[in-house]
This record gives sequence, structure tokens and C-alpha cells, in this order.
Amino acid sequence: MLMIPGGISLFMERSAAIALLDRHVHDTGLKKHCLATGAVMRSLAARLGEDEAVWEITGLLHDIDFELARGDMQLHGARGAEILRERGIDPDLALVVQRHNHHLFSGTYEKPVEIALQAADSASGLVIACALVKGGRLSEVTVKTVTKKAKEKSFAAGCDRDRIALIAPILALPEFYAVAIAGLMDIRKDLGLT
Repeated sequence: MLMIPGGISLFMERSAAIALLDRHVHDTGLKKHCLATGAVMRSLAARLGEDEAVWEITGLLHDIDFELARGDMQLHGARGAEILRERGIDPDLALVVQRHNHHLFSGTYEKPVEIALQAADSASGLVIACALVKGGRLSEVTVKTVTKKAKEKSFAAGCDRDRIALIAPILALPEFYAVAIAGLMDIRKDLGLT
């Protein structure tokens, strides 16, 4: 853990982030979503030459306040950022978590980490849905599979294709899907997939 004078941590280890997530998120499906988003963020950071650990933690903790907000999208993100700041986490990371709420901040994303989180948040669900159609075999999901299913608006309808498309200026969608699949493969057992 990186420390600055005064003992404030700027970052936390993955295990500490998961423990913090477990303290605030109780729904198994939401936990898996956070793990999946973190895995896609890590893989994407590796591809883009960014800090893999920081991006993964950002993905892991992006919905830390979802249950606390109880569906109030005016609170979602802001409360998560508050939790992270209380833990002494890097204020920039906390701000990314706050701003990931596209209901409040849509159209304002400029930093690569913010854009990546928008895409990873929705793409993780899309790729997992593709795996579920294949009997839980993530190993059988290809870029072609995801691209085809993404065109079907009724398939994994909660996965916002417009948010995924935000990544296009940084990384072409087919390559992004390949990166997302690879990231999820790294944690497939944690997601109950093969």
C-alpha cells in the first residue's frame, strides 16, 4: 500500500478492496459484477499501458454504494466516493467512482479511466451473458459471439451498448471485446464459469 506523509493511503491491495466490497455489498450477483468489472478494467489497463492495479480496484469498488443508495441514482456514486475517501483512498480514484454514475455525468467523460469504466461496467455483463448462453463456458465466447449478440438489443438488455461504444476512440470495439474476454477468463472460476 502506498502511503503519503501523515499515514494516508493512496491505494489499497486487491484483497483489502474485496474485503471492503464484502462489507458494503451483500448481493452475490452484484459482487460478481464488481469482480467482473474489475477484471475487465485490469485487462484494459494492461492493453493501454495504464496502472493495472489501480484500474482493477476502481472497477472492483465502482458499485460499493449500490445497496446503500437503494436505487436512488442521485446518491449512487457519491456515497461510494465518500466511503473511499473515509478510507483514505486516492481522491482521484474516489472521484472516478462518483462520476461513473452515467445518470448524472453522461457526456462528461474525458479521462481514459472514466471512459474505460463506462465500457467495462456494461461489457462485463454482456460477455458473461454470452457465456451463460453457452452453458457457462466463457472459454467458448469469441469476439464474433459478443459482436453478434451486442447487435441484438433484447439480449442482455441491461448492458448499455452506448456506454460500451464510448471506448471506440481509445480502442476498436472488436479489440476491446477481446481484452474484456481475456480479463474475465482470468477470474472465470470466481464468476462460476468455465
